[in-house]
Amino acid sequence: MPVLSEDIRNRLKEEFEGLPTKVKLVVFTQEIECEYCRENTALAQEVASLSDRVDIEVYNFVLDKEAVERYGVDKIPAIAVEGEKDYGVRFHGVPAGYEFTSLIEAIKAVSAGESGLAPESKEALKGLKEPLHLQVFVTLTCPYCPTAVQLAHKMAVESDMVRADMVESSEFPHLAHKYNVFAVPKTVVNEKVSFDGALPEPLFLEQVMKATAKAG
Repeated sequence: MPVLSEDIRNRLKEEFEGLPTKVKLVVFTQEIECEYCRENTALAQEVASLSDRVDIEVYNFVLDKEAVERYGVDKIPAIAVEGEKDYGVRFHGVPAGYEFTSLIEAIKAVSAGESGLAPESKEALKGLKEPLHLQVFVTLTCPYCPTAVQLAHKMAVESDMVRADMVESSEFPHLAHKYNVFAVPKTVVNEKVSFDGALPEPLFLEQVMKATAKAG
């Protein structure tokens, strides 16, 4: 049974016709003790079925240790969106609800190999000297969260120093507790510093850079 409506399927087929290069959805799952893994895999499979430019690989989180290590996946369900290289774009939790748009935008950005960030943002990211890990905590019913997720993913596409994860709070309550996530979106920088809100690009970048300095 299709996960997506016929209208959405048709719209995505048209959008995917414009993908300049192939994209691979790398899915990490397991059959037991993962409440949302089956739903996550089914969604990724259906999205991949809509275009010959979108491929899918599915790995077992327990058994496929080499792939788990290569992609740096430490929790499931997970999807890595990979283009001509691995840009560090990750989804932890099912990218459904409002975050489905973030998945589609990630596919398009990774395919193009172009972040779409403003020139000022691109220049600022060139100054990164240390790896930057962004975790954007969301809920699937939050209409503001995709703004933060997509900006974080764009930064990962722009800079090899950046890895950006969407993390669905209700699927990973232990992490929401660890990082004191009481409202979303919340962006955690290098596991140490965080800021709240769906900020416009200049302010989001400013907060990331401030947090980077503090985390360092």
